[in-house]
Amino acid sequence: MYPNDGFRELGRQECRRLLAKMPVGRIVFTRRALPAVLPVNFSLDGDGAVLLRTSAASELVRAIDGAVVAFEADEVDAARHSGWSVVVTGSATVVTDPAEHERLARTGPVSWVPAPQQVFVRIEPELVTGRELVGGRSLYGVDLTA
Repeated sequence: MYPNDGFRELGRQECRRLLAKMPVGRIVFTRRALPAVLPVNFSLDGDGAVLLRTSAASELVRAIDGAVVAFEADEVDAARHSGWSVVVTGSATVVTDPAEHERLARTGPVSWVPAPQQVFVRIEPELVTGRELVGGRSLYGVDLTA
């Protein structure tokens, strides 16, 4: 985080709590040597890993399996000038263990675009950061709603 930007930094547990209530986020990865961002539905595993469920044949799986990616979710209230954003950075891997795949089929995210052969992608949370702006007021006491 940037120490003088007027936002409140969120702790790791608070970041997890906020992520757990959101159904959709964005995965940031590299596509043909350029940054790419896609909205995805997701869930959190018990250890805080971000879980995606998608087609085994998707371009996304080929691009992120074994790569370091970022995942972001947020909630913004434009009228109140408030909101938060959480970013999880870590390695993405396709779940290949049959027992783990079976567990995630019961407890993991449900794809909004079902496909015949689906895989789960786990993003290990190596770095978790978050920031919040509450009620349109900066840390400096400046009213941003004026």
